[in-house]
Amino acid sequence: MQSPIQRDTPTSVFLLTNAPRYQRHQPEQTLLYQLVEQYYPAFLQHQAAEDRSLPDYVQQEFTDFLRCGRLEHGFLRVRCESCHHEKLVAFSCKRRGFCPSCGARRMAEIAALLVDEVFPVRPIRQWVLTVPFPLRFLFAAYPELMSKVLGIVTRATSTHLARQSGFTKRAAPTGAVTLIQRFGSALNLNIHFHMLFLDGVYAQDTSGRYYFRRTGPPTVEQLHLLLHVISERVARFLERRGILERDEGNSYLTLEGLEEDPLQDIHSHSVTYRVAIGPQKGRKVFTLQTIPPQPQPATDNARVAKLNGFSLHAGVAAHAHQREKLERLCRYIARPAIAERRLSLTSTGKVRYELKTPFRNGTTHVIFEPLDFIARLAALVPKPRVNLTRFHGVFAPNSKHRALITPAGRGKGSKKVSKDRDGCSFTERHASMTWAQRLKRVFNIDIEVCEQCQGPVKVIACVEDPVAIRQILDHMKSKELADQQARPPPGRAPPQLGLFDA
Repeated sequence: MQSPIQRDTPTSVFLLTNAPRYQRHQPEQTLLYQLVEQYYPAFLQHQAAEDRSLPDYVQQEFTDFLRCGRLEHGFLRVRCESCHHEKLVAFSCKRRGFCPSCGARRMAEIAALLVDEVFPVRPIRQWVLTVPFPLRFLFAAYPELMSKVLGIVTRATSTHLARQSGFTKRAAPTGAVTLIQRFGSALNLNIHFHMLFLDGVYAQDTSGRYYFRRTGPPTVEQLHLLLHVISERVARFLERRGILERDEGNSYLTLEGLEEDPLQDIHSHSVTYRVAIGPQKGRKVFTLQTIPPQPQPATDNARVAKLNGFSLHAGVAAHAHQREKLERLCRYIARPAIAERRLSLTSTGKVRYELKTPFRNGTTHVIFEPLDFIARLAALVPKPRVNLTRFHGVFAPNSKHRALITPAGRGKGSKKVSKDRDGCSFTERHASMTWAQRLKRVFNIDIEVCEQCQGPVKVIACVEDPVAIRQILDHMKSKELADQQARPPPGRAPPQLGLFDA
């Protein structure tokens, strides 16, 4: 049966005249919004029928997503001071799960923060660590264990960089920023680490001053050795915590002593690419293969190592002068979980999602039942108060080197001190980018300038009262209707002479 959801394209487009112009995003016309609006209540009923319920933070994620970008739930009034042209700006949900709009906002802000205020003008290399399926499930349910494992990984990598430079880790510190990514290209739960390391260390000369010494790219043999060290240390840590049991040739996780996670069933199906809801529960997700499988690439020239379900890749780097490339890399890592342009419906009403790049077996699309698609979205929601951006080494907040190395100069021992109105001193702190600054940084759109007269624009009101919201929106609709009725009809072509007219 044909799904009642309309296949409308998003209206969040940017019109190009002499300069890019802003046009309000209308989420209610996107396919993702329509899917959640229609099938999320049925998903809750299905969970209740099986005597299960979603955690409060996941339910809040869906509720806020349905309010994100909707003028009916509040907005800002923005007016030009010259020509008095007005526009309305809807509020965002600011959630971290699957909202594409808020994900894009966070992506732009994280990338700008790292490039402008954290990373010095030094070469940066990306190290990507993926873990076996059981650890992905473990990290999703118990983020405190993920933090411990991440510490093991960054310490091992820092030690490797120091030794390659001929120093010890204590004598030659390095730094890294880890962006924890929770999703795979098939909307599966895939927790893995994107670590942006300085491609070198800071060593001391004879006078005690620090200088940067580059280490260069690792070889395949070095990656295999490092990955072996990481996997062994992670296994020993989990054994000490009583979570991992190893016998002759086998190892398995035991969750004894750990609190049961209410999303355990949804997480496990998402991690293993299986259907979580419906009569096909437990089976592999349906896929489309439209190209022949690609041959396995040779790993002799690729900087990648694989061992026991772990994978370590270090083939992407940005030179010191490639700041634009570094910012693009940061945006790619911090991108939202869902790309709306790759989401569509089949003729039978199923959800089809196109992969960013085809799998090696030729898979280009994954197909979900609508309720199973909602379960995929629920699995992508992180637990509250779990920081997905971590700073290590010289970039850590408590590092004595951070104020000296980072462009912002903030941190322990910082000399950037300002005074407030009362004359009291305080250390300068990072201020988040405004909505206008993000648009200008990413899309070259200056929302602080009127698009009609190029005059200055300012916020004149924050409207949250339901009665005022209804009155303003009704007035806008009636005004728009009146403008359409007053608009003259399009001109007609001149009459043509008939074949038999004189």
